[in-house]
Amino acid sequence: MKTRYRPLLAAAAFATALAGTAAAEEDELGDPDIVEIQVSVPVIGADGSEIGTAHLVDVPIGGLLISAVIENLPSGWHAFHIHEGGECDAEGGFESAGGHFNPTDAEHGYLNTSGSHAGDMPNQYVPEDGTLRTRVHNPNVSLDGEEPSVRGRTIVVHAGPDDYTSDPSGNAGERLACAVIPEA
Repeated sequence: MKTRYRPLLAAAAFATALAGTAAAEEDELGDPDIVEIQVSVPVIGADGSEIGTAHLVDVPIGGLLISAVIENLPSGWHAFHIHEGGECDAEGGFESAGGHFNPTDAEHGYLNTSGSHAGDMPNQYVPEDGTLRTRVHNPNVSLDGEEPSVRGRTIVVHAGPDDYTSDPSGNAGERLACAVIPEA
């Protein structure tokens, strides 16, 4: 009987090791030791205080990799977009960030048959601890590459999820967090 459980113990040990690796990766999202960070930007919350950091990197396959750790958010699904404006005015509810970055004048949403905005990105899940840890690849934009540049734009986290269809903003609700991507 002992040998019968040995594979289960080995599998459990392997799963534990993987869980430890995953936890280490979560703690190091955007760590400069993993990739060479091109831009790091503070993320501010609705009260104007800094609640996280986003790191942006152009990737060789094209597009932009955004790594972020953002705290003090409500748990659940949240829209995560690049907006066209270059300002994060917390007192104004981050309306200064403007609409979604949309250099091709497309309609909104991943489920839109005619395409989506360049600034549309997948919804992100915030667990019970209130900390969003994410890495998102957006193939439609860049910092300094061939795709439309996001320099001078903003990253916005919304109160609710993007429905991926409603034009122009996905019915995602108020803006909870914002980060300005510098011009240079």
